[in-house]
Amino acid sequence: MRLLLALNPPQGYFPDFLTPFESRAGLLPALDAIRSTPAANLRRDLTLLAADNRLPASVSGVARGDSAALHSLTDSMESYRELAIAPYWTRIESAVEADRGQRGRAMLADGADGLLASLRPAMRWDGQVLEVRHYPVSRDLYLDGRGLLLVPAFFCTRTPVTLVDPDLPPVLVYPVDRLGGLDQPPEPGRHHALAALLGRTRARVLEVVDSGSSTSEIAQRLGISPAAASQHTAVLRNAGLLASRRDGNTMLHTLTPLGRGMLD
Repeated sequence: MRLLLALNPPQGYFPDFLTPFESRAGLLPALDAIRSTPAANLRRDLTLLAADNRLPASVSGVARGDSAALHSLTDSMESYRELAIAPYWTRIESAVEADRGQRGRAMLADGADGLLASLRPAMRWDGQVLEVRHYPVSRDLYLDGRGLLLVPAFFCTRTPVTLVDPDLPPVLVYPVDRLGGLDQPPEPGRHHALAALLGRTRARVLEVVDSGSSTSEIAQRLGISPAAASQHTAVLRNAGLLASRRDGNTMLHTLTPLGRGMLD
């Protein structure tokens, strides 16, 4: 974990190999790409990073492209994600999806010009050049017909950034509206809002089923009849919030991804 933190300075250069083009497809493809980074690219990126940062001795294994060192690094990334990011994932995902929706509407309304113009005020599109204001260094990035991948990022907080290596696929990572950020406590009245949407009892059924429950266990925990519990689970199941399966004489209920999303 110490190595991972050293490779992520609070400001300045951020190694290109830690934000591979494959990350657009998700975490696992990104980790595979990091482990497959050519040693020459690793040395170049880490040499740039070391110019302004003090790096631990363990970085030498990564710079050599040592398989064990790269696996240790990506294992740390997975552990960090599980501990520090997963609890907030719903909020992060909501912010990114809201931005994608905004860009999609701009694209449908006015094409590529509308999409690029919607990136104000952090960027300015004049019809030919997309200018990133307040970029930390002065540089030009030429697409040369390769296209530009726009990546909305929750943890990009100050200004949009690109990869340093001009030979890599052009990528522009830009900040999204954080919708309150991660330093805010859960929204007040959140469970009351869920109850207003589903009804108090059905909202409580979702909470009880969080770790998996039978119909009789739901009835017992909520103080309602088994028939009432069965009726509520049927409504939630038909709405796609619960999945139910029979085990002998017992009906077991679990949350679907949609149900989990509503509860979270």
